[in-house]
Amino acid sequence: MSVTAAFPGMSPFRQQVIRAPVNPMDKCTVVSIFPFHIRETKPTISPSTFIIAPGSYENPTLLVVGPSSWWREIDEKQPMLEIPVSSIQVADAIVRDYCNGLLGCNMSDIMPGLFYLQGAVQQKNLKIDHLPELDVAASKQRRWFEKLIELADIDWAKTNGNPLCINSLMRHAAKELGLEATKDWMEDFKNLQMIRCIACGALRNPAFPVCGSCHAVIDKKRAEELGLVFAK
Repeated sequence: MSVTAAFPGMSPFRQQVIRAPVNPMDKCTVVSIFPFHIRETKPTISPSTFIIAPGSYENPTLLVVGPSSWWREIDEKQPMLEIPVSSIQVADAIVRDYCNGLLGCNMSDIMPGLFYLQGAVQQKNLKIDHLPELDVAASKQRRWFEKLIELADIDWAKTNGNPLCINSLMRHAAKELGLEATKDWMEDFKNLQMIRCIACGALRNPAFPVCGSCHAVIDKKRAEELGLVFAK
């Protein structure tokens, strides 16, 4: 296959890449029980874009990937040299690059339910042949959800109930673990307006009588209703 190169810094009019035949047996399957859409782009290789639909333990999403390639320039008179990238390297890059850096993820036992298997795995055989791997991924994802909830509680307390500190992953984690009713930060804050503290001017949550920035008691009546006692 000969196509015009489209890599940064390379002339599309002189350089061409010729891809060797792909090994049909070089396949890996990325498995996702992560309940969000994933789009990973690797601009230095081709194929370069990998899309995984949301999945769950009951209905995992599978993406079969083959090998990719990148090209090294030799000179202007020769086709560029193809450097093959195996399917297992591609699958590993998809999982690691997406998960690495996510809040609360340690890339070990606390991470999203995203992993890969060698070979082209079919949906009907996944829970028959790879149930242990699926269970491990579910355990890791549950621990990750628990970690997100822990971080949400900390941020909620630190910010005196600022809804901006709670992201969609934290809210989804609470739903997955059935903790919606026990978390104040799971309330609908679309209509909540942060107001200025009359003492220091910082934004504060009007549902709380004390400013989280200067600790001034703004709403004394509300504080009395909550039975708050302040040192003199």
